[in-house]
Amino acid sequence: MSAPKYDRETYSSLMFLAPFLILFLVFLVFPIIYSFYLSFFNASKGFGLSNLEWIGFSNYAQILGFQYANGKFQLADPAFWWSLAVTLLYGGISIPLGISASLALAILLHNKFFGKNFFRSAFFLPNILDMLVVGVVWTLIYAPKYGALAQITTYFLGPNQFLNTSGLLSSPYTALPAVVIAMVLKGAGFGMVLFLAALQNIPDSVYEAADIDGASKWEQFYLITLPLLKPILFFMGVTGIIGSLNAFTEIYAMTAGGPQIVLGGETLGSTSVAGFYLYKQFEGGRYGYAAAISYVLLFLTLVLTWIQSHFFSNKKA
Repeated sequence: MSAPKYDRETYSSLMFLAPFLILFLVFLVFPIIYSFYLSFFNASKGFGLSNLEWIGFSNYAQILGFQYANGKFQLADPAFWWSLAVTLLYGGISIPLGISASLALAILLHNKFFGKNFFRSAFFLPNILDMLVVGVVWTLIYAPKYGALAQITTYFLGPNQFLNTSGLLSSPYTALPAVVIAMVLKGAGFGMVLFLAALQNIPDSVYEAADIDGASKWEQFYLITLPLLKPILFFMGVTGIIGSLNAFTEIYAMTAGGPQIVLGGETLGSTSVAGFYLYKQFEGGRYGYAAAISYVLLFLTLVLTWIQSHFFSNKKA
């Protein structure tokens, strides 16, 4: 007897999916499981994985716990909590700015005017460029004296002592905002495409009815456009949170976590976000500690995503 038709179809489907499933298991599932296993070890005897020793939850206790020193309780790893604070600041600035820039571009390019397709492509183009390349380019733009920004401001406003001698990336007060501006301009095109697709699906009759009822343009935007864009706003918010907690390449390319700042006796990087701090731990051979940090960040991502999904929920309390 021949095998049932559905068995043959299942077998054929699995054969086509097998290459992807193998790559998925080897390069995604296995690293996830192994990194969780690794988070319970410490490589105190050397940099190799062969020197790992079981320490249980000590890495997590070091990340989240306190220690008693100099007659008072202190954070066991203040640099990690500082990196979370920098990440919060980074996300708190970049997410609203990114959503606002994307929405503004989408509304502007939703109108009918000559050359709008060219501008749509031009604004989307930076999004396809590699993050490291964009970071290096912006480092050159921000460079003191000979950077594009310093040259332009000198031409229009005259010599600027700050831009010509140090630059935006050399000050702990301007480095993070400078990185945020670069990343917002890079990613605005992606959000613009999403908002444009959503705007094109809103029937014109809705706005015509609002005009008849005497609603102003602002009222139409606030009461019609924004509510209908809620799924895109939610998606942009979630991806923004994930991107902030995973931010690394732009920091590595533009500031390397610096410039340094001294707070409470600790020397800390003013742009050392959590993703970059994790990388520094891994680079220093603290593989288990870096793995534990990655799972703490994963937990924070899930919590923040759940809070945001609850905030955007249509259910009324």
